[in-house]
Amino acid sequence: MDNAAIIGLIAGLGLVALAIGLGGDAGAFFNFRALLIVFGGTIAVTLISFRSSETWEAMMAAGRTLIGEPLNARATVEKLLQYAEIARKDGVHSLERKLKEVRSSLFLTRALNLIIEGAAPEEIERLLEAERAVMRDRATKSSAILRRASEIAPAMGLIGTLVGLVQMLADLDDPAKIGPAMAIALITTFYGAILGNMILAPLAAKLDHTAQERNIHLAVFAASAAAISRKENPRRLQTLVNAMLPPAEQVNVYS
Repeated sequence: MDNAAIIGLIAGLGLVALAIGLGGDAGAFFNFRALLIVFGGTIAVTLISFRSSETWEAMMAAGRTLIGEPLNARATVEKLLQYAEIARKDGVHSLERKLKEVRSSLFLTRALNLIIEGAAPEEIERLLEAERAVMRDRATKSSAILRRASEIAPAMGLIGTLVGLVQMLADLDDPAKIGPAMAIALITTFYGAILGNMILAPLAAKLDHTAQERNIHLAVFAASAAAISRKENPRRLQTLVNAMLPPAEQVNVYS
C-alpha cells in the first residue's frame, strides 16, 4: 500500500472539508444535482472517449496504485541472484522447485518457465521484452484515460455553472428560486475542480510514476532471466542489475 499517496489524498480532501466546516454551514456544499452533472457527466464523457473495458482497467490500475503492495525490487533481485547460483551449480531444471516462490508475479513465473524449458537467452529476452512493452502500453493508456477524465471534470463543472445561471436568469422574478440556482452554478465548479485537480490528475501522475518504476524493474528481471539461462556468474549479474537499478534499490549480495 502506498501510504504517502493515501495520506496526501486524505489530507488534501480533509483540509478542504475542514475549511468548509470552519466557515459555517457545511450542508450548503452538498448538492445532488451538481453531483449528477459533475461525477455522472465525467464518467459519461470518459466512456464516450474510450472503451468501457479500458476505462474500467484505468480505474482498477488507479486502485492498485493506491492500495496494492509495492514491488520489492531489491528482494526480488536478491532472489534472482540466488537462482543464478543454483542454475550454475545444479542446472536450470533445478529451478523448477522455485516456481512456487514467484507465483504471485506472472512475469517472473513466465521468465522462470522459459529458463527451465531451455529457451535460448535471446528468445527469453525477446519474449519478455514483448510482454514488458505490452504492460507499459497498458499503463500508459490507463494514465491517459485518467488524465483525460481530469480535464473533463472541470468542463462538466463549467456546464453545471451555465445550467445554474440559465435557471437563475429564468427565475429572476421569483427570489426564492435564485438561491438554489446560484448554488448549482457555484457548487458544480467546485466539484469539478476538486474531482479534476485533487483526485484524477494526481492519480494519473502517480500511475505514470509507478509505471516507469515497474518498467525499469521488469527490464532488470528480463536481463536477469537471460543471464541465468546463460549460467553467468552471479557476481557479474549483480554488477549488471546494479547498473540498471537506482542507487536506493541496488543489491550487495556479493561484496
